[in-house]
Amino acid sequence: MLDQAIEKIRDEMAKAPNNTYVQVVGDFLLRHVTAHPDDAAKVLAEGKTIAKSLDGMSKEASKQKSGNVAVLTDAQGFGIVLKYFGIKGKASARATPAPQAVTEFNVSLDDFL
Repeated sequence: MLDQAIEKIRDEMAKAPNNTYVQVVGDFLLRHVTAHPDDAAKVLAEGKTIAKSLDGMSKEASKQKSGNVAVLTDAQGFGIVLKYFGIKGKASARATPAPQAVTEFNVSLDDFL
């Protein structure tokens, strides 16, 4: 069942390669179901999609709207996604991937002369 959930998530991500939100939520769901395989069945529920979970985020953000701005924290947004899929619990504080280490790059003008 885990493999089917991963395939479903990846398929939706592949169909929306330019939609950053689908990519971010899809990546979150991939990490979540890998860490919590028992939740895979909930991701596979008929009619449940990443795009529709984004609608839920939008509705919740609009409730907190101030002027023309509506913002959610990562934990709030991913928590809404979990709730949409019927998954109990809270999104982890590490909902987004850790930044990758940057290798130092030193170049001198003399190296090119």
